[in-house]
Amino acid sequence: MRNNVVARSFWLGYLYPRGPTVMATKTSIRKRFFALAAVTAIASMALTGCASTETESSDLGELNVQFSWIKNAEFAGEYFADSNGYYSEAGFSATNFIAGPTATTAVVLSGDALVGLSDPIAVTPVILEEGAPLKIIGATYQKNPFTILSLKDGGNIATAQDLIGKKIGVQAGGNETLFDALLAANGISQDQVTKVPVEYDPAPLVNGEVDGFLAYVTNESITVANLGFEVTNLLFADNGLPFVAEAFVVTQDSIDNNRAGLKAFLYATARGWKDAIANPNEGARLAVEVYGKDLGLDIGKEQQQSEAQNSLLVVTDETIANGLFTISADMQASNLATLASAGYVISAEQLFDMSLLAEVYEDHPELLE
Repeated sequence: MRNNVVARSFWLGYLYPRGPTVMATKTSIRKRFFALAAVTAIASMALTGCASTETESSDLGELNVQFSWIKNAEFAGEYFADSNGYYSEAGFSATNFIAGPTATTAVVLSGDALVGLSDPIAVTPVILEEGAPLKIIGATYQKNPFTILSLKDGGNIATAQDLIGKKIGVQAGGNETLFDALLAANGISQDQVTKVPVEYDPAPLVNGEVDGFLAYVTNESITVANLGFEVTNLLFADNGLPFVAEAFVVTQDSIDNNRAGLKAFLYATARGWKDAIANPNEGARLAVEVYGKDLGLDIGKEQQQSEAQNSLLVVTDETIANGLFTISADMQASNLATLASAGYVISAEQLFDMSLLAEVYEDHPELLE
């Protein structure tokens, strides 16, 4: 089994790499933001002119959604919303899903996507350092799926203190910032752990080059387990770093001038995710056979991911009570504390706007059933 890992590394790296949404550099974001500001404004005015004040509209134009990742089962709810016609019923003439990973914030700022999927760790620095007018208006994942993945017969990292003295594979960029925050949150100094630069392929873990590997519990953890290894997961969300993920990132301009479009997106997407929760295997099939059909995805793995994300990340006591995508005041405070531990101090008002989702649930109480 171990001898097959290297041979499979290219496909593992292509299909299953994972990290936080790639952030553009300050220069690239600034250039895209200001150079395309006029274009964005014109597009916004056009949308404003044709959008009604209701959640549903008959003419909202095309919907462009920037995914944080490749078109796998991670976006099952969006697939249902498209394939079952919910986006069309909400008023969009066409739906375009743009595969990641990419600099989601830059894409949204440019106006190339109405909504981008990302997380507070990636969005906050752009707001604070660039003055980017971005907000999070909801989140699919109530818990972030980041984990330190290890082999039970290897590093077996079950607690934060187990990290001490270990070699941990960490990808450069946002992942390194996130890992440093995990250490800080658990009172571990950086010199107590050896960080090993890796890509997103978990081969270094299964080949014994590292004791742990920064991964997604709903992705690489499943991939490695399917190779025949018993795995241990140290979840960031349960060890001092709770924050939402697959968050809906939009511009303040869209909130102000295309509110109907954003509410229509939230309404249709919530309908789609209700279907995805009810039928995870169909969500996996849509990923494998329709939306990600050119990726060679494995149906068994996608089914596992679809089921795992529903039970671990999407459905919580809070979403059962208050609806999908909810980010309560308490959860916002937890996210802000996580950001502060990573060195970013931001207020809830700067980062979140939950008023649109509240209006959607007021207009559509059936979504809470």
